[in-house]
Amino acid sequence: MHNRVVITGLGVVAPNGIGIAAFREAIKNGISGIRYEEQLAALQFSCQIGGRPPLEEAMLHPYFDELELKQLKASGIIYGVMAGMEAWADAGLLLLQEASPDWDSGTVFGTGTSGVDKFREAVYKLDELQVRRLGSTAVTQTMASGISAFLGGKLGLGNQVTTNSSACTTGAESLLMAYERVKYGHAKRMLAGSTSDSGPYIWGGFDAMKVSTFRHNDHPEAGSRPMSASASGIVPGSGAGALLLESLESALERKATIYAEVLGGNINSGGQRNGGSMTAPNSEAVQRCIADALMQAGVKAEDIDLVNGHLTATGKDAEEVKNWSAALGRSGADFPYLNALKSQIGHCLGASGSIELVAAALQLKEGFIFPNINCEDLHPDILEYVDPERIPRQLLYKDLHLVAKASFGFGDVNACVILKKYPQS
Repeated sequence: MHNRVVITGLGVVAPNGIGIAAFREAIKNGISGIRYEEQLAALQFSCQIGGRPPLEEAMLHPYFDELELKQLKASGIIYGVMAGMEAWADAGLLLLQEASPDWDSGTVFGTGTSGVDKFREAVYKLDELQVRRLGSTAVTQTMASGISAFLGGKLGLGNQVTTNSSACTTGAESLLMAYERVKYGHAKRMLAGSTSDSGPYIWGGFDAMKVSTFRHNDHPEAGSRPMSASASGIVPGSGAGALLLESLESALERKATIYAEVLGGNINSGGQRNGGSMTAPNSEAVQRCIADALMQAGVKAEDIDLVNGHLTATGKDAEEVKNWSAALGRSGADFPYLNALKSQIGHCLGASGSIELVAAALQLKEGFIFPNINCEDLHPDILEYVDPERIPRQLLYKDLHLVAKASFGFGDVNACVILKKYPQS
């Protein structure tokens, strides 16, 4: 007999809100976290705006000691530790004080890259023949698994502690990997999430690819425009999202708050065939991913209330909506409600899926649909599949039961998660 799996804790470090309380208010009110970046302008980027969490030094002290603060250069590790530890505390779990690890708890916490600023610092020191001045944390900050290792130590995790990396699919994939660990009884609880570094050494590659917008440098809040006819490319962002998954039995025993139940999902790849490539999705694979997620979760397409899309503010948005319509067999006024968090926070790369899953869980538990911003001019190709009333531009309060959240990443990889409202006693 398999365990039912629920979400009992949330944590977030996002461009428009650090911590669940601030993030909830921001998404409900359509507050953008995208700002003008002087550093990008100085480096002559075409896109001079970005979504960077507004961290202040005082916010770091509950999570890091003075030595860590002095040494840490990896913004992704900082974001991930903060989000992960918030989710742990939000679930009502205490920091381990015993000498032995917590054998029942682990983490799958992903990232696209890690410690690019630290790596850059290391390169300069090597070029200047100062290898001995690299410091003792250069490896732990730049290894891909640095984020899960930091969380494993701070929380005393004794179960699986690992990092996944699948481009923009990373966050959704991490949740499904953690879900299976709990479902099959290999762990009692798992911290799932993902994180992404900030700054030009991460964002520069996207500027070079000419996939970032350059038309809104003087009006940053309007820059990220998913589903808009005037969308002109992504706005790069960063941050972290975290979700504490545990067996329903454990959650009920602890009398924990339950945000949502994870019914399952699916992960697949388009094999970079039939229109799929390193940077473009194979539509057949996207549709199969969604349909198979529904099957794995045991739900019917007609019962999905809300789709939280990947929707990046590029020319692929209309194709994504077409794929949702085909996979669900729903269109027009019958299409589920649809929203895109990237309109408020930009594209947070490897962290995007987990931040968006935090938003999905909040909407389910609290019965609201956050507004889409910057799409007053909906793309006409999208309107072929969705009634504009299903793309709300103002906060709606709705009793949601099922939410589908998908992420699609470079390498033609896909993940779709199905979340269900858990009835509160």
